[in-house]
Amino acid sequence: MSVLQSLEPQFDHNQSSGGKHNTMRFEFATATRIIFGPGTLKDVGVPAAEMGHHGFVITGRNAERAAPLVKQLEKQGHEFSLFSIPAEPTTELALAAVEKARRDGCDFVVGIGGGSVLDVGKVVAALLTNSGELMQFLEVIGGSQALKRRSAPYTAIPTTSGTGSEVTRNAVLDSPLHRIKVSMRSPFMLPHLALIDPELTYAMPPAITAATGLDAFTQLLEAFVSRQANPLTDCICRQGLKRAAGALRKAYQNGKDASAREDMCLASLYGGLALANAKLGAVHGFAGALGGMYNAPHGALCAALLPHVMEANISALHSRASDSLALDHYNEVARIVTGDPGALADQGIIWVQELCRQLQIPTLAAYGLEKADFSTIVAKSQNASSMKGNPITLTNQELLDILDQAF
Repeated sequence: MSVLQSLEPQFDHNQSSGGKHNTMRFEFATATRIIFGPGTLKDVGVPAAEMGHHGFVITGRNAERAAPLVKQLEKQGHEFSLFSIPAEPTTELALAAVEKARRDGCDFVVGIGGGSVLDVGKVVAALLTNSGELMQFLEVIGGSQALKRRSAPYTAIPTTSGTGSEVTRNAVLDSPLHRIKVSMRSPFMLPHLALIDPELTYAMPPAITAATGLDAFTQLLEAFVSRQANPLTDCICRQGLKRAAGALRKAYQNGKDASAREDMCLASLYGGLALANAKLGAVHGFAGALGGMYNAPHGALCAALLPHVMEANISALHSRASDSLALDHYNEVARIVTGDPGALADQGIIWVQELCRQLQIPTLAAYGLEKADFSTIVAKSQNASSMKGNPITLTNQELLDILDQAF
């Protein structure tokens, strides 16, 4: 695990821009090794195979996409077991994967697919080396028990550019029984190897490109204005926001645009690095609750909520914390995305609204959301870990207004 700690005096990200100078202390952790570049999938066989003897290979709905990886493992003379994740993962599906990996005697894990696949891979790897049942380790609905040992060696290979899950320390699972999405979280869950090959994203259709791309953009923005952001995550977010702003429309319009796909993969990677070491905010606080209550893809929910959360946060900051550094960062986001050195936060909102319109992002109503559920959604969202990173505490009424505007 790579960890950087800074104990040097720095400005406090959560203090006002009025100049109070405090000592900042932060930690940064990520995957042990990151390999990035077009065509790098062909190089994964040797480092993945060096991690053990019997691999557990997790794929998405189309297991054929893992064929090149499987051939490489076979070439190395390793045994492997296959497991498919056909949709966003439930606690039951993750438990089935864990049980199969334990039963088959697997000692390393490879996940190749979208965020759902990579998250299940993290759960399986963690529970190969930590005894106990899945529910003991889940937040909100479970025991939130800490892992005692580092996960089994895990290689994460994304085929979408949105979640950044290949470098994060948590896994998100849907609990149908509780109608909510919850996390299993630990620094021990960081992958040993993250391999990002932009060529694997070329086949994404426009709608998925839009939803996953806006998820990446949202993660970068929320981490940038988070209460727990730090100078290192700020640098990462600036670079990621710039790349996403310039590339998302191009990738949506032409999935074979190699430069745009590469930039979106970098933006997604940067978003994962940032969120794992800062926090997110109200968009993801809502998305966890909504994703568990309705059959809606995570990225699409984030996209529908983003401009309205931005507007609510900026308004609340102006009225209750006008000297917050988060406002400075919202202004900076506007300058990054518009290219206008004099742009202010409100212009950033307009830019995001127009982007969502161009990418044909549906409203929340398209996923069966009912106004009668608004109060329940707000209550669940307030308990989400992501909400704790929001730059300002939003009232229940402000959260209700966001849902109403995104409906």
